[in-house]
Amino acid sequence: MLHPKNQSGPECVSFVHHRAYLARSLSSRSSRRHDCLHHERAVISHVHDLFEEKEAVEAADSAPPLATRMRPRSLDELVGQEHILASGKLLRRAIEADRLPSVIFYGPAGSGKTTLARIIAEMTQAKFIRISGVESNVAEMRRLIAAATNRLHTSGQKTILFIDEIHHFNKAQQDILLPDVETGNLRLIGATTYNPFFYVTSALVSRSQVFRLEPLSVEQLEQLVDRALADKERGLGDYNVKIDKNARHHLAKLSDGDARKCLNALEIGVLTTPPDSRGAIHFTLAVAEESIQQKAVVYDREGDAHYDTISAFIKSMRASDEKGAMYWLAKMLHAGEDFRFIARRIVIFASEDIGLADPDALPLAIATQQAVEFVGMPEARIPLAHAIAYMCRAPKNREAYDALNDAMEKIEMEQTKRVPEHLKNKHFPVNPGS
Repeated sequence: MLHPKNQSGPECVSFVHHRAYLARSLSSRSSRRHDCLHHERAVISHVHDLFEEKEAVEAADSAPPLATRMRPRSLDELVGQEHILASGKLLRRAIEADRLPSVIFYGPAGSGKTTLARIIAEMTQAKFIRISGVESNVAEMRRLIAAATNRLHTSGQKTILFIDEIHHFNKAQQDILLPDVETGNLRLIGATTYNPFFYVTSALVSRSQVFRLEPLSVEQLEQLVDRALADKERGLGDYNVKIDKNARHHLAKLSDGDARKCLNALEIGVLTTPPDSRGAIHFTLAVAEESIQQKAVVYDREGDAHYDTISAFIKSMRASDEKGAMYWLAKMLHAGEDFRFIARRIVIFASEDIGLADPDALPLAIATQQAVEFVGMPEARIPLAHAIAYMCRAPKNREAYDALNDAMEKIEMEQTKRVPEHLKNKHFPVNPGS
C-alpha cells in the first residue's frame, strides 16, 4: 500500500507501524542508507484481490459446451456421412493411409466439417495448423507457407493447413495458396458452408478434392443424444436423465440436421431442469420445446439454400403441387426472405409456365406484386398464398417460352439472317441521293 509522504519519516513504511518507526528513526537516521528513501522509490505492498480469485475459480469450473466435448475422436465414432466415409470410400482410404490430398469440405453447419478435420489431425503424421478465414490475412498466410516449406525441406514433415470458413478469403489470399498446394509443400483442408464452386476460386478448386457433407438425419441425431446421455467422461452420464422418446425426437427433428444445435439444446435442458425427489431429471417434451425454442431453418439469402428453396418452390408450382409450394413459401417467409423477390418469381412463372393456357394468370400475378408492395408484411403473405394457389391450379403451357428460346439459340449458333424484302420498311428510300 502506498503511504503518503511524512516530513519527519520515510515514505515507505506501513501505516500501522508509522509512529513506532518515527521514534526509532530519530536516533538511527544513518541506518537508513539502504532503505527506500535512499533508492528514491515507493514500495507497493500486494493487495489481495477477491475478484481475481473468483474469476480464477469460474475459469476453472467452466467447461466447453456439450457439442465440443462430444466431438468424435475417430472415424468410427463419427456419425453420418457414410456416402464419403463408409468402408472402402475414397476419403476414408486416403485418411487411413495418410495420403490425403488437398480437400474442401462443403456442407451445412453442424454436419461435421471441423470434426472431420480434427480427426485427420489425430490420424496424420503431418504438422496440423488451423486458421480462420475470418481473421487471417495475407501476411499470416505468407508466414505459414514459408514455415511449411522450410519444415518439408529440413525434416521431411508435411503440413496440413486447415482453413475454417475459407469462403471468407478474398481472391488474393486464395491465390497465395496455389503454388504450394500444387507443388505439395502443404496440403489444404478448407471448410465452408457455401458452394465452393461459387465462392472459392476455380484454380484452387481444381487443385482440391471437393467433398459435400450432408445434414444429419433425425435418427442419427437421436443416436448422438443417447450417446451424450450415456457418456460419463465427456457427456451427461453423471446426471440421472430420463428422456422421453417424443422429447428426443423433437430435439432431433427441430435441429434440422445440426448436431451442434441438438447437443447444446440437450445440455441446457438437462442443466436447467431440477431433479425430482429421487434425483432423476425428467426430460419431457415440454423441456425439449423450451430448450430448442424455435426451429433453426437452414436458409441464407445469398447462398445455396436461397437458390435451392426458390427452385423447389417454382418446381412445386410447375407440378401443380399446391401443398408443397405453400410449404416452401412458408419456409422462405420464416427465414426472412424478401417478399418482393417471391412476388417477382410468381410474375415470371405466370408468363413462363402458364402462358397461353390461362391469360388471366399474368394479370393476377402483377396485381399480387402491387398488393404486397402496398400492404407489406406480415399481411403480404395472404395475397402471395392466393396467387400461388391460382398458379398451381392453372393449366400450364410453355409454348411461347420455348419458341423464344429456340429463336435465341438460332441467333447465337447460326448465321444471322437478313430481313426479307417483303418485311422491310418501304416508307424510306434506300441509299437516298444515289
